[in-house]
Amino acid sequence: MRGYQFSKFLPDDLPKGGFDQLLNLFTELLNYTAGDAGEALAWMNELDKQYQLTNNEYAMGDFINDLKEKGYIREEDGEIKITPKTEQTIRKSALEEIFGKLKKAGKGNHNSNISGIGEEKNADRREYSFGDSLDQIDMTASVQNAQINHGIENFMLTERDLEVEEKDYKTLTSTVLMIDISHSMILYGEDRITPAKKTAMALAELIKTKYPKDTLDIVVFGNDAWPIAIKDLPYLQVGPYHTNTLAGLELATDLLRRRKTHNKQIFMITDGKPTCLKENGRYYKNSMGLDRKVIGKTLNMAAQCKRLNIPITTFMIAQDPYLQQFVRQFTQINGGRAFYSSLTGLGEYIFEDYIKNRRKTYR
Repeated sequence: MRGYQFSKFLPDDLPKGGFDQLLNLFTELLNYTAGDAGEALAWMNELDKQYQLTNNEYAMGDFINDLKEKGYIREEDGEIKITPKTEQTIRKSALEEIFGKLKKAGKGNHNSNISGIGEEKNADRREYSFGDSLDQIDMTASVQNAQINHGIENFMLTERDLEVEEKDYKTLTSTVLMIDISHSMILYGEDRITPAKKTAMALAELIKTKYPKDTLDIVVFGNDAWPIAIKDLPYLQVGPYHTNTLAGLELATDLLRRRKTHNKQIFMITDGKPTCLKENGRYYKNSMGLDRKVIGKTLNMAAQCKRLNIPITTFMIAQDPYLQQFVRQFTQINGGRAFYSSLTGLGEYIFEDYIKNRRKTYR
C-alpha cells in the first residue's frame, strides 16, 4: 500500500485573468477592509505574488488603470477611494451571493398565497362579485362572454358576464435593520461585522430592486445609536463600544413611527448582551454580566414595541446559553422571533424572514 501523497494546495476559486474576475475579488476584499480601496489593492498585489492571479498580458497595473477608467475608483488627496458605482456593485454582489444560495436551496419564493387587491396580475379568473374594483374586470373577456351568452344580434352585458382578473395581494413593509457594532463583534478571532454588513447591503439591494415601495432604515448601536445611509455600509467598522441595545430600539421605533405602512418590523443582529445605558448624559456600563438595570429597561422597550405592533426578530450570533436565555425572554415579551444563527447562514435567515413577514399585516 502506497499511502497518501500530498501536494501543494492551489485554491481553484481565486480568479485568474480578466477584469471581471479580478473585480469580483476586489469588491469582496472591500467588505473586509471597510471600503479602503488602497488596502484592498495591497491585498490583491500580495495574492497576485502568491497565486499568480494575473499574467503578462493583463497585469495588476492594467487592472488598476481599468478601475479608474471604468469609474470604480478615484484619487483624492493622494488616496485611492471607491466611487458610488463601486458601492452599488458591492450591494449587487452581496445580493447575488445570498439570493443565489436561497434559489439553490429551493427557497426564496416571494408569491403570497392571498389573493385580493394588488399590483401584480396572476392567471386566475372568476365571476364578478359585489365589492370587486372596476380595474379588476377584464373587459375583453367580459364582452366575449356576453356575445357567447346572449348572441351578437341581441347584445347585452350583465353582471354574470363580467370576468375578474385576480391580482396578488401585496403589503408594504417598513423595516429597520439594527447592527451591533460593539467591540465584541470582532473579538475571539471571529469577524462578525462583515457578514452583518453584507447582509444589510444585500437586503437593501433586494428592497430597492424588487420591493421599491418598501422602506429600509439601518441603525447601528454601540454606546449610542445612530442611523446610517445605505451608501455608508461598506465603510462600517466596529468601535471600542459597549452594547446599548435600548438606544438602538428607541431610535428604530422612532423611525418606524414616521412610516405610514401597516407592516413594521425590526431585525436586530447582535452577538452579546446589553451592557450599557445613557442616563442624564452619562453612560451606565456593566460588561460583567446581565445587569438588572440594563436588562430591565431593555425588556420594557421590547414590551413597548409589542404595544406598537412592531415585532422584533433577533438574529443572535453567539452560543452562550445564558445569553440565549435572555434572548428567549426578550422575544417572549415582544412576541417576536429569535434565530440563533451561524455567520454563514445569517443572510439566508434574514431574507427568508423578511419575505415571509411581507405577507403578514400587523394591526
